[in-house]
Amino acid sequence: MDLKGKKILLGVSGSIAAYKSALLVRLLIKEGAEVQVIMTGSAHQFITPLTLGTLSKRPVFTKFVQSENGTWNNHVELGLWADIMIIAPATARTLAKCATGNCDDLLTAVYLSARCPVFFAPAMDVDMYRHPSTQKNIETLLSYGNKLIEAEFGELASGLVGEGRLAEPENIISQIVSHFAKIPVAKNKKVLITAGPTAEPIDPVRFISNRSSGKMGYAIAKAFADAGAEVRLISGPTSLPVPNGVVLTKVKTARQMYEATQEYFSQYDLVIFSAAVADYTPLHVADQKIKKQGDQMKLELVKTTDIAGTLGKEKRDGQLLVGFALETEHEMDYALDKLQRKNFDYIILNSLNDAGSGFAHDTNKITVIDKSENVYRFPLKSKQEVAQDILNIILTKWSEV
Repeated sequence: MDLKGKKILLGVSGSIAAYKSALLVRLLIKEGAEVQVIMTGSAHQFITPLTLGTLSKRPVFTKFVQSENGTWNNHVELGLWADIMIIAPATARTLAKCATGNCDDLLTAVYLSARCPVFFAPAMDVDMYRHPSTQKNIETLLSYGNKLIEAEFGELASGLVGEGRLAEPENIISQIVSHFAKIPVAKNKKVLITAGPTAEPIDPVRFISNRSSGKMGYAIAKAFADAGAEVRLISGPTSLPVPNGVVLTKVKTARQMYEATQEYFSQYDLVIFSAAVADYTPLHVADQKIKKQGDQMKLELVKTTDIAGTLGKEKRDGQLLVGFALETEHEMDYALDKLQRKNFDYIILNSLNDAGSGFAHDTNKITVIDKSENVYRFPLKSKQEVAQDILNIILTKWSEV
């Protein structure tokens, strides 16, 4: 989703990071937004109104009255005009003024008049950012319903390294796009997703696992969270960052994944089984590292619990279940069998015979089959795009109810 036609107020306060606001304005305009910039007086020391006015194609406002022509910049009208307000960079002083209602300039007056969502993107030195007063002001602003675009970690203007860098403009855009992507039908929906591999221990050093990276499950979790759903992700071992708005439950073994999924299963409207769960686990786990001895070694394995199959029997009315089938042969036959046997509403088939599909890739090629055996085929796409396709299928289903 782009930002076409969205009306955005951008507040720029006096930080050296204000130079990034030029790129932010440019990206917002590129996404199709209408941008009105409001600057504090001190912000002029770091970037000129001419620069931001040229990029936004609108005159920049700083004062209540334009001194050159006496025009009144109506803070109430500005606050009502906007679909969203972003204050980036937000200095410690600006955070404090907004948190306490200290309205002594146009920017704070517009903030107090705004009926739209307001996002704060702090920028300051690490010790200022960590100071209890700054953190208290941030907490206060969040308690009012404002949103925080967290400061990033890195080298600061002082030469110190730590938290306090203004979020990169691309990251700010991503969060704004996510805000507008929230879809009414997804709100109040609860989504449970399993993702990643499991690791079945052989001894304290070795384990049995697979090549699943968890990328597909994490992308699906992000898509549903961005759409406004309440998302819990039950994940095997991965190094992936947790998407914003997603609650993570970490597990390692197939048994742990089953227990965690079973605990939450009945509470969720949609359950997506995207994890690559081990089918077998060692019968005995050695207490000490197994030493090399002989030319052969026998390892006894026992079946793990079929998580989707077991919980599929407990599906309640109105609950949707989605499974994955990664196959190497007879793909459609195996997928249809799993669809019916595990009581899924949809099964998502991908084949290791398709280049760029399956484990470890950033792309995937899927075929979606519903319980009426309707088939929807999709071309090779990024996993983020595939997640959006899956989201759209579920949103369509929810809209029919």
